[in-house]
Amino acid sequence: MGGLPLQNASHSSPQSQASVTASVPESKPKKKICCACPETKKLRDECIVEHGEEACAKWIEAHRLCLRAEGFNV
Repeated sequence: MGGLPLQNASHSSPQSQASVTASVPESKPKKKICCACPETKKLRDECIVEHGEEACAKWIEAHRLCLRAEGFNV
């Protein structure tokens, strides 16, 4: 039983490594989340302070999209 998973893992290893390698740059951000997307963060924060969170959905979503583009899972 122990040999089968190891054999299967070794046969699928190149494919698994390719999948992991392809997803690593996307999933591992280069910056800390607090330092990413300063422009959208500033606009979002100013809007929330002045108008409240409910009125700033477009800025909140713009910041989320920016963070996702930077590799964060938000």
